[in-house]
Amino acid sequence: MPIAKYCLVAVDCPDPPELAAFYAAVIGGEAKPDPDTDGWYDLHAPGGHRIAFQRAPGHRAPNWPRADDQSQQLHLDFHVPDLDSAEEQVLVFGATALDTDDEGGKRGFRVYAEPVGHPFCLCEE
Repeated sequence: MPIAKYCLVAVDCPDPPELAAFYAAVIGGEAKPDPDTDGWYDLHAPGGHRIAFQRAPGHRAPNWPRADDQSQQLHLDFHVPDLDSAEEQVLVFGATALDTDDEGGKRGFRVYAEPVGHPFCLCEE
């Protein structure tokens, strides 16, 4: 029996409303200020999941892939029906490609950085 229940993932960033809007564009849902936590924005995603974005004034973008003090800080995976189409869209939304699969499509996922540098993957369903 589990001792805890998933609540949310909190993401440090310099501008919570902006990053919440990026993820809302990627996965849908509604981004809005958290009434109980000053400076936080919550993305209420389809399926009942929540991602919180908290202001981190001294935020430094992670340096993927490293395990030192500039490690990834978090990592999100998203299933998509078409990697090429999803890649095109996240790049328009402001993502940066980090590792787009140099194995000729055999790997089934691609790695990107969102606008403040946290890595995330688009994965084949």
